[in-house]
Amino acid sequence: MKRAKDVDEYIANAPREMQDKLNALRKIIKKAAPEAEEKISYGMPFFNYKGRLIYFALMKNHIGLYIPPPIIEQCKNELKKYVTTKSAIHLPLNDELPVKLINKLVKARIKWNDRTE
Repeated sequence: MKRAKDVDEYIANAPREMQDKLNALRKIIKKAAPEAEEKISYGMPFFNYKGRLIYFALMKNHIGLYIPPPIIEQCKNELKKYVTTKSAIHLPLNDELPVKLINKLVKARIKWNDRTE
């Protein structure tokens, strides 16, 4: 995808069949973190709340959620069915978005950022 100046443009540049899912993900994050500032960083949607909160990006076979450590490690039991790295979760394109899980991850990162401020 070409570089976007904001999240609206990022989603508009995505394939039409993925735009609803990306908009839904954005809405989940905004609901979990209403005070977060939305930007583009490293060419992908980024939410800032007292520091890095969460990024997302559409990839060929998944949507990547990027959450700075240690949140993924703290939630590893709930993430067993997903491919993960130290700071990324791969959400398969054909699966429903795990709303409760995304909400939990965002809220955990908010608490982490509040503590480390």
